[in-house]
Amino acid sequence: MSARDWLALSRVSNLPTVWMNVLAALVLASGALPLGPYLLLVVALSAFYAAGMVWNDVMDRALDAVAKPERPIPSGRISVDSARAFGAGLFALGLVLLLVAPHPSAVFPGLALVALIAVYDRYHKASPLTVLAMAGCRVGVFVVSAWALTGGVPAAVWVGAAASFAHTSLVTVVARAENARGNPFPFPAVPAFIAAMGITDGLVLAFLRDPAWILAGAVAAAFTWFGQRYVRGD
Repeated sequence: MSARDWLALSRVSNLPTVWMNVLAALVLASGALPLGPYLLLVVALSAFYAAGMVWNDVMDRALDAVAKPERPIPSGRISVDSARAFGAGLFALGLVLLLVAPHPSAVFPGLALVALIAVYDRYHKASPLTVLAMAGCRVGVFVVSAWALTGGVPAAVWVGAAASFAHTSLVTVVARAENARGNPFPFPAVPAFIAAMGITDGLVLAFLRDPAWILAGAVAAAFTWFGQRYVRGD
């Protein structure tokens, strides 16, 4: 077992997209980016995301043993029990951090987000409708972030959440199409679509707040794409 195995299990290369989601939610909710709450929420929501990815691999271990035997769990480099415990610890960390947010009541939408992540991880191979659950998890990032800062979800935040919902649905559809092919697309389409999530958030911020925010989206996309070269996020 190596640090890279844990990074791959957690899909850490995708985390800049979560950081940009949180940034967009806070700026849309308040018109500014308060550094302290932002950093707190970045850690909390990153923990939720990584936990979801870990438990996703736990649930998929039998299928991955055939289709992706190189993954950390089916290869035996990380045990199922260790992965379960790691995911549970990350979920707990995220919830504890929400309790010290400016509005601790954000722990309640946080619990709802954890439940939605668990539903997706458990049933995503059983029904194509779970595409909506995956996209709903991104909406949850916006809701939890805005709630933790303001105690509610202003209308502008729902616009950003809707854009993220649409983009995530597209990513999931493309990923399923690639899996149905039985071999990857010639171009790394899924990593590219994931990286472009930052651009989507930046465009929403540019339209609703300030055009300069598109630069933040571009930076998030660049970091995600760069990270994909070392740790695949699909």
